[in-house]
Amino acid sequence: MERRPALELASTIRHDGDGGVTDDLATAEGTARWIHEQGDLPAGGVPAGGLVVDEDLRLGIVALRRAVRALFARAVAPAPPSPADAHRLMPADEALAHVNAVAAREQVVPRLEWPEGGSPAVRLLSAQDDARVRLLAALARSAIDFLAGPQREQLRACTAPRCVRYFVKGHGRQEWCKPSCGNRARAARHYRSHRSAGGEATGA
Repeated sequence: MERRPALELASTIRHDGDGGVTDDLATAEGTARWIHEQGDLPAGGVPAGGLVVDEDLRLGIVALRRAVRALFARAVAPAPPSPADAHRLMPADEALAHVNAVAAREQVVPRLEWPEGGSPAVRLLSAQDDARVRLLAALARSAIDFLAGPQREQLRACTAPRCVRYFVKGHGRQEWCKPSCGNRARAARHYRSHRSAGGEATGA
């Protein structure tokens, strides 16, 4: 399955399964856990293990997430954005400048690698010693690649009750990010139709 670090970053704000919203990056410990779950970030050269996650790094990742979610909201427009932060979105021009600035903190050089009997691949080599800068830059580049690529056209904000996730539409009829959201949305629709029918019967 193709990895989309920018989408994973945006999804660190999510439905908690109990009617509320939780933030996986609310603490340095939670942020470290999320980074570890990502493994080595593509093209970032950032080892998940051995990276010290302090409050400054947490705040840097949260700021980048805020910019990415603002650009995701722009991408899905005129459809509504995720309700989690729709009322406090960063202005799109500010979000764009922030993502570009974070990506520019690391200078990278492409290197072609072509093992005997294998396929050629590009690896980005960095002159940056600070793993935290490399991590943030890798996440920002992921957002740039995603938003400038074809999958942007398939980006959606899930409309199921209480869901706050963005997702990439996998097929023409997909309306929700996962089957459980579809079940919840259909149940809510069924409940509303029955309430409406009951109200009409009472008023008759």
